[in-house]
Amino acid sequence: MTTNIPNSFALRLADTAAQISLKYFGTPLDIISKQDDTPVTKADREIEQTLRDIIEQERPEDGILGEEFGIKETKNGLTWVIDPIDGTKSFTIARPTFGTLIGLCQNQTPVLGIIDQPILKHRWIGQTGHQSTFNEKLVSCRPCPNLKQAIFGTGSATQISDDDPTRFARIEQACRYTVFQGDCYFYGLMANGFIDTIVENHLGIYDFIALVPIIEGAGGKITDWSGNNKTLEGDPTLLACGDPTLHEKILKLI
Repeated sequence: MTTNIPNSFALRLADTAAQISLKYFGTPLDIISKQDDTPVTKADREIEQTLRDIIEQERPEDGILGEEFGIKETKNGLTWVIDPIDGTKSFTIARPTFGTLIGLCQNQTPVLGIIDQPILKHRWIGQTGHQSTFNEKLVSCRPCPNLKQAIFGTGSATQISDDDPTRFARIEQACRYTVFQGDCYFYGLMANGFIDTIVENHLGIYDFIALVPIIEGAGGKITDWSGNNKTLEGDPTLLACGDPTLHEKILKLI
């Protein structure tokens, strides 16, 4: 890892989040609508607060950016980025495509990412300079230079077509077929070689920082819709491709 961040610390954060998710998964939960109409539950908030407490106690110089409780500025250039439950809607209906996202940035650049799906016990880890892993085994995105063979994933058609009604149709018609609503789990499937391109919009920083080292470490490419690298200052659009040669082709359709 980078700058004296031990693997054991990041993994302990993921283990802690998993224990809380398991406690609440499949139980009735009050769903609170935030100001942007996105849902949040007691589980989201308990996970993030617990992880923040651990980071603040053990690494007080590190910054924290979380979905539920905002920003603590870094004093050393390192910032943890936490999405306690990516896919809260899935979590509330007991569908195991949600996950906890834990990312680490050095200055603006993502250098570590974890996708943890505690129900299935599936965990992806990406780290700058290393090949990504799935449950401790090395993984790679699959070759797919041909659009007609590409499996395309997204949250919803409206998510990527609100400012261009034909965008979704252009991509869907060019690809082999489309799958929907996989939350962060789709990105793990890309790293494992099962999905070829993912296009999303309206993402928060906490939604994508952890994904960057995982996709890049598996040989893929992940940017915004202008082809810029995803960073702490990134915009809400995202294009991920398992095969980098597919990336330019999808960019043209966007």
